[in-house]
Amino acid sequence: MIEIKSAQAQPDSAGVMVIRPTADGWRLLVLRAYRTWDFPKGQIEQGESPLQAAIRETAEETGLTDLAFPWGEIHWQTAPYAPRHKIARYYLASTRQEHISLPLSPELGRPEHHGWRWVDLDEAARLLPDRLRPACAWLEKQLGGWNGPDEASR
Repeated sequence: MIEIKSAQAQPDSAGVMVIRPTADGWRLLVLRAYRTWDFPKGQIEQGESPLQAAIRETAEETGLTDLAFPWGEIHWQTAPYAPRHKIARYYLASTRQEHISLPLSPELGRPEHHGWRWVDLDEAARLLPDRLRPACAWLEKQLGGWNGPDEASR
């Protein structure tokens, strides 16, 4: 029997919607694994909080270690997806780092992702799978618009 989880259930994985201020407004980091775009995320390990897992996974997948959480621990969570009804939780953080590295995964012997991009919300909505498109609207609402960071975030 497959357990069906609610959108408020504990997540199976956690990640970060990483944004970066630019002269043209905010840019959002998306990662590509094969043909699928997503945000940095991964499984929550035993004894780890979802936020701890999100920070660890983001560092492992992108090399980013300067994440700032000026919005606190707010997060957006997917509805159950995939055959096992997984739930992913994404926190909102910013960085000033422009270049992303795709470190080698010791388990895979290669990076977990094949590419990365800093994108605006329109491009994110085109690239992301259906299950993540609502995150773009949530993100825009949290930022009070997408046109650019306010002075407090710079």
